Amino acid sequence: MNSIIQGIASFQGSVFPGQRQMYQQLVRDGQHPSALIIACADSRVAPEHITQAGPGDLFVCRNAGNIVPPASDVVGGVSSAIEYAVVALGVRDIVICGHSDCGAMSGLMKPDLLKKMPSVAAWLRHAEAAERIVCEAYPEGMDPQERHRALALENVVVQLANLRTHPSVAAGLARGALRLHGWFFEIESGALLAYDGTTGRFRPIAEVDMPVAQSPLPGDRMRAA
Repeated sequence: MNSIIQGIASFQGSVFPGQRQMYQQLVRDGQHPSALIIACADSRVAPEHITQAGPGDLFVCRNAGNIVPPASDVVGGVSSAIEYAVVALGVRDIVICGHSDCGAMSGLMKPDLLKKMPSVAAWLRHAEAAERIVCEAYPEGMDPQERHRALALENVVVQLANLRTHPSVAAGLARGALRLHGWFFEIESGALLAYDGTTGRFRPIAEVDMPVAQSPLPGDRMRAA
């Protein structure tokens, strides 16, 4: 805790005084984040750091495995964060961010690791579809690191599907008021990949190009009818 306490002291003594006006304005005006990011709780994956966002810019929800339980399951912190972000804060973008070297994915690959962690094992059942996809749709005999990476990528896609089951998200997509994004952060290289819903592949995020998992146009259903 010593380093944490030192960090607090540094923030209060050196950082906050220069940003006092910004924080006071955030209290006066309330929060207006541009996006909800659902990321892994892994200590090496900090959405604000990766995106270089400041206070008030992002609404962040982190959990083991960047998982979104389907809406039909028991209401919990993830579902309430999604609903609040969409309905109360009016975010226009939701990002699910997975990453390399994910411990949750290791647990899916080696269930024996979770024998003493029954709560973690139960939580990771929401990612079993990703594990099934890799087992049945990918080549046998994959290198363990390649398999781990494939599982982490497929998990992002599975969680995007779970995200669409939430009523507030489904309604936002139908109105054309929401865009969904699937990201994959490579810790070792700093690269950030995004899922392209059109091609079904992940590709690097470029300054002028941001692949989107789903970005419907309002009125599509009316025109289709």
